[in-house]
Amino acid sequence: MKKEEKKSEAFLKKLDPAYQVDKGQKMKLVVEVANPDAEVKWLKNGQELRVTGSRYIFESIGNKRILTINNCSLADDAAYTCVIGEEKSFTELFVREPPVQILRPLEDQVVMVGERVEFECEVSEDGAQVKWEKNGVELTREETFKYRFKKDGKKHFLIINETTLEDSGNYIVKTNGGESVAELLVQEKQLEILQGVADLTVKAKEQAVFKCEVSDETVTGIWVKNGKEVVPNERIKISHIGRVHKLTIDDVVPSDEGDYSFIPNGFAFNLSAKLHFMEVKIDFVPRQEPPKIKLDCASGNADTIIVVAGNKLRLDVPITGDPAPTVVWSKGDQVIQQAPVRTDPQPGVEVNDDVDIISETDGRVHVETHPDHCVFIIEGAEKSDEGAYTVLLKNPAGEDKATINVKVIEAPDPPQAPKILNIGEDFCTVQWQPPKYDGGMPITGYILERKKKKSYRWMRLNYDLVKELTYESKRMIEGVIYEMRIYAVNAIGMSLPSQPSQPFMPIAPTSEPTQLTVEDVSDTSITVKWRPPERIGAGGLDGYMVEYCKEGSSEWVPALQGLTERTSTLIRDLPTGERLTFRVKAINLAGPSEPCTMKEPVTIREIMQRPKIWLPRFLRQKLVKKVGETVNIVIPFQGKPRPVVTWLKDGQPIDPKQVGIRNSEADTILFIRSAERHHSGEYQVKIQIENCEDTAAILIQIVDKPSAPQKLKIVEIWGFNVALEWSPPQDDGNTEISGYTIQKADKKTMEWFTVYEHYRRLNCVVSDLIMGNEYFFRVFSENMCGLSEKPANSKDSAQIQKTGISYKPPNYKEHEFGEAPKFTHPLVNRSVVAGYNATLSCSLRGSPKPRITWYKNKMDLSGEARYRAFSKQGVLTLEVRKPSPFDGGVYMCKAVNEHGEAETECRLEVRVPQ
Repeated sequence: MKKEEKKSEAFLKKLDPAYQVDKGQKMKLVVEVANPDAEVKWLKNGQELRVTGSRYIFESIGNKRILTINNCSLADDAAYTCVIGEEKSFTELFVREPPVQILRPLEDQVVMVGERVEFECEVSEDGAQVKWEKNGVELTREETFKYRFKKDGKKHFLIINETTLEDSGNYIVKTNGGESVAELLVQEKQLEILQGVADLTVKAKEQAVFKCEVSDETVTGIWVKNGKEVVPNERIKISHIGRVHKLTIDDVVPSDEGDYSFIPNGFAFNLSAKLHFMEVKIDFVPRQEPPKIKLDCASGNADTIIVVAGNKLRLDVPITGDPAPTVVWSKGDQVIQQAPVRTDPQPGVEVNDDVDIISETDGRVHVETHPDHCVFIIEGAEKSDEGAYTVLLKNPAGEDKATINVKVIEAPDPPQAPKILNIGEDFCTVQWQPPKYDGGMPITGYILERKKKKSYRWMRLNYDLVKELTYESKRMIEGVIYEMRIYAVNAIGMSLPSQPSQPFMPIAPTSEPTQLTVEDVSDTSITVKWRPPERIGAGGLDGYMVEYCKEGSSEWVPALQGLTERTSTLIRDLPTGERLTFRVKAINLAGPSEPCTMKEPVTIREIMQRPKIWLPRFLRQKLVKKVGETVNIVIPFQGKPRPVVTWLKDGQPIDPKQVGIRNSEADTILFIRSAERHHSGEYQVKIQIENCEDTAAILIQIVDKPSAPQKLKIVEIWGFNVALEWSPPQDDGNTEISGYTIQKADKKTMEWFTVYEHYRRLNCVVSDLIMGNEYFFRVFSENMCGLSEKPANSKDSAQIQKTGISYKPPNYKEHEFGEAPKFTHPLVNRSVVAGYNATLSCSLRGSPKPRITWYKNKMDLSGEARYRAFSKQGVLTLEVRKPSPFDGGVYMCKAVNEHGEAETECRLEVRVPQ
């Protein structure tokens, strides 16, 4: 029984048994008190709460008393009590820590050996606990010599100071609400040559500049000439700015000619170029000499000069002729410059010392004319500067002409966005086309980068150039969306990146389905079943494809149109007698899995099987149901081809309006929605295949409550007893009568009380009736369905007559309570201080009450005023007032009554204080 809670006098409304709040939220605990002026105390784990800042706020509004807890933390998870006087109200507060979400995930990183790596993520809560893993193995604090963990508010960091090749892998940060994965690629240090050193041809007193550019700004190196290190001085200067290394030689002299190389420190290669010194010789030339261009491409033969876009092109063309020829430079039909050659001063001839420079395109392309040579200059070469340039010399003695082809080369255009093919579980194949413009130089290879869709950091995948137009990217994370982009590289450098590929997700087909078996086969169909793949992966499972192949053939034919999501299927319209092999594949976004194939072919033919009824055990005995209940009998059987099922009841066909029958290939069902008494009987089921058959019988008994007993009568009345007798009911409810229930009722109240339950006989005696009362009786019959709806009532009543009775009280022997005196607690020796009252006590029992006499040294003390005797509830006390040493001695207490006497004594010692 539920225990009734005692109503509180101090509280109108108590606290709930428990409350729950999320961490960081506000919680209010509210009670209602009966007295608006009542003072309450709030306790936390038994300790009283005090006002401390804004953390706890106590409010009193009318009958309400409120405790507010701001910014709940895990420390607030406790038991709280509200106290008014002696009454208390208890509750428990549970602070739930919300799942910590990852707001900013980790980024993939590519570093060189020895570089520092810092993984950073941001979570949704300050001070949250996170777990770092590498390739599924947790990184612990014991590994602080290798890894360093740092927290800064919501940000968490994993730092690796000096990376090694073994540090490559997938790093995972986990919270109780999610995880983030990033890949770290550690590469061997490789230096990329962005611009090599070019050969130079210079004249005396000019400046020679060797320049190269490498991919790493931190790389240092040395310059060597003919195998010996170049030492800088006032004329030779070495500089290193960012990725560019320069060797500058001012006022070139013939001894500067030679092979120059730049050797980067820590790398086994060098960049070499030659310095050619052009010596100007002055020969005696007779007057009226035709002009001559001293180039290999002279006399109309064209030569090609290659210049890198953005670089300066300077072409020195030695010329001769007397008188000084006129120099005309042209590109196609456009004349760039025409100027006389400056000669040495002659007596009486005025010479203009200024070099005549005619500019094109804001002075970017121009020429200079000197007495013995002319110079063609392009500042910051561009693609539009390509073409055939013609230099024409004329004087009265003749003319000369040369054509120079200028080719401007540069980094190639970016390729088009790559295409992603052949996506697997952790890899994909990237395909792309060459750029439309190769920059004037053959494409030497390609560089690929990838990144996660939501990331901003691109990871370089290869340091050795890819020569082909396809590349297999590996070590990707299944289920993560990636993008790819391509750089084209020629001898000049890298192009801009291509547009990113379409986002894609590495997924793999599932593993093959398992346990492909035949469940059933007929002349034209077969039922096969299998189990799902053991591994499904991030691509999920779209369905299954079932195929079959004829024996001796290699052609697989789809058995179904489309896919099936079930792990079993019925394949129809198969050729009878054909031997077929079946297989099943699992299909997802990544394509079909490996097939699961049957080991042996299956013959499509009905298998003859004798009919057999598998009667359930509980139907082998009588099935008993109550009226109104549902009867649902399922009887499985076997047999091929499908048997014919026949039902009979007591040898007659069953009326389908009364009983429902449903048959299938493997069982038959008899169904009665609401059972009635007439449904009782023997049911026979027969299954038959041609001349073979099998039968089974089922007994069904529908039972109901019985009718009332018959002929209830009062047989005899004597004293306080009544004898009853009755006959069995006319209708037993189609089952055995299990007993009777007999009840009686006083005529005054007519309230019925049960005398016997489950009584088996047809007569009984009702006893313990009250004298003077009149009684009626009734009887219910009972079976397994319960008591009968109506009872059998007695027609007559039974009157319990009053009889005259004189009361004789019993004679009892008077008890003897007399007892001789006996000390239950005797006197004990005592030592007291003189001048202070002393008492001697003992306890006594005896009846009648004994007479008490006190003695000192056998002298009766009854008349002595210095002694007082007390007796209370059998305890006897003698008080000695302010005793002196004279009062010491042996004291005795004597008790005497008519049944005897008793005495006890003790010694009293009186000490004088010192």
